[in-house]
Amino acid sequence: MNKSELIDAIALSADISKAAAGRALDATVDTISETLKGGEQVALVGFGTFQVKDRAARIGRNPQTGEPIQIKASRVPSFKAGKALKDAVN
Repeated sequence: MNKSELIDAIALSADISKAAAGRALDATVDTISETLKGGEQVALVGFGTFQVKDRAARIGRNPQTGEPIQIKASRVPSFKAGKALKDAVN
């Protein structure tokens, strides 16, 4: 499912216009992004938790030449599915 299909499904399920569903989805994604950017986590009970994890600096390999390269430390977003979502999938 892509973004436009998700917007269609939201509009149908919530009985709202596609434009309103699009704005709601964009607002949700923007809010989650800004919250993660601020270092906080977003927990949606039954669905899952979005959080930021720190990835340590490490040494990798250039796949073309095989020579070692330094990969700097970074912060990466992660998602852990909640019990209700896991149960719905299984």
